[in-house]
Amino acid sequence: MNIGIAAQESGLSARIIRYYERIALISRPARSRAGYRVYAEQDVQQLRFIHHARDLGFSIEQVRTLLSLWRDRSRLDDEVRALALIYIEALNARITALQAMRAAVMHLANTCDSDDVSSGTGT
Repeated sequence: MNIGIAAQESGLSARIIRYYERIALISRPARSRAGYRVYAEQDVQQLRFIHHARDLGFSIEQVRTLLSLWRDRSRLDDEVRALALIYIEALNARITALQAMRAAVMHLANTCDSDDVSSGTGT
């Protein structure tokens, strides 16, 4: 598939996909005879993974590490497990922070005077 379809299926823009290729976050895809990038389903799966990880707030370098775990099946199981547990803890911390933020915003919404909010005065 071409970059446009890969972008559509992964939820990323073609520009971001090219950027990830340029910084070697993803492998350079095969090229057609005309020189266009050709992506396989496995490439799109990686792009989806990157998209979700970035949406969760992981840095490019953290995503790079996560991808290396995914790609390198020959690593020692203990090493992979240790790294995966570190990322699980980071995810748990983010979940806790998001839940706290949600509770604070809900409290704010519940304490607003509905008449003031609907009139736009907010006083």
